[in-house]
Amino acid sequence: MINETFPIQVEGSLPDTRLITYIQDYYQEINIQTRPLILICPGGAYAYTSPREAEAFAMQFLAMGCHAAVLKYSCAPAVYPTALTELASSIALIRRNAEKWRVDHVIVLGCSAGGHLAASMGVFWDEDFLAEAVGIKGSDHSLLRPDGMILCYPVITSGEFAHRGSMDNLLGPDRCKDEKWLEKMSLEKHVSSKTPQSFIWHTFTDGAVPVENSLMFVSALRKAGVNTEFHMYPVGGHGLGLANRLTQNAGETALQEECTTWIPLVRTWIESQFVEKNNEGNRDSLS
Repeated sequence: MINETFPIQVEGSLPDTRLITYIQDYYQEINIQTRPLILICPGGAYAYTSPREAEAFAMQFLAMGCHAAVLKYSCAPAVYPTALTELASSIALIRRNAEKWRVDHVIVLGCSAGGHLAASMGVFWDEDFLAEAVGIKGSDHSLLRPDGMILCYPVITSGEFAHRGSMDNLLGPDRCKDEKWLEKMSLEKHVSSKTPQSFIWHTFTDGAVPVENSLMFVSALRKAGVNTEFHMYPVGGHGLGLANRLTQNAGETALQEECTTWIPLVRTWIESQFVEKNNEGNRDSLS
């Protein structure tokens, strides 16, 4: 395994911003030529990055046969677009090493505020400022487009159902009440047909980030014709992580057996949308 740490520094980055990779070795004896990479953005209300939604997630995706990486992005006092630019830099780094690491797809995963970050990449990937920040020249920004998104109880909207703490931390005291910036950060308003296909899950009883965040985003994806799989569980609080003992919190509120099914469900989604289609492409190229 290639387990490396890459410092990620853009304008406004905090000193400890870094990307940690978990790249599976290639063996001729195993008939797997390339693998998807799941790029994980932990939650934490843009105040910190939660360790509960980091390495434990990476281990799950490694067991599914994927590569993984965890981005410890800059949080408050860093403000938008610092974390988004760091995510763009991380995707560019992975793409530029794709042949060496045998990566065929890059899928961004985000939990809670990390879900807002991942979804921001999904709707803003073709904006010029991101391309300029990572050294992409010309009009083709496709290097930065995620192939897919996995959003776990994501923060999406800045409106009625917003998680205000996340918005305050993301925008800072000077912009968090500015309607122009709040409109920009309300991601359901920026979905287009160019937004990547998505897997999303949330709970009906989430008391911190209401399920309307996901419902509004799914509705926007549907209107844009973007293929989406969505699961709403009837019970469970916020920040469940894997929903099992591996990501249990000190308050013992993150254990919800009903929600553990998201793990095999997302595995099936990855297999059907990326692995099987990639294998079909490989067979076609050899025929």
